[in-house]
Amino acid sequence: MYTEKHVVKCESGLYNRQATFFIQKANEFKCSIWIENDDRKINAKSPLGVLSMGITKGTTVNLIADGEDEKEAVESLSQMLTNEVF
Repeated sequence: MYTEKHVVKCESGLYNRQATFFIQKANEFKCSIWIENDDRKINAKSPLGVLSMGITKGTTVNLIADGEDEKEAVESLSQMLTNEVF
């Protein structure tokens, strides 16, 4: 299991187009991936799950992955969250 904590810097957070790109990228990996915020933990490959989190700019989240490509998955998704524009 591999985990990293990040503050979301993308101006619009994970809504609409950004959420779609994030989910598509998450689905490229074989490992299980979750986003954790406060007391909620959702599947990062789930459109409803990601949108229901209401992740906005400035939100602190944990990216958690478990599987053969876990480190690569977390690093790739982390870059998306920490870029101001994606």
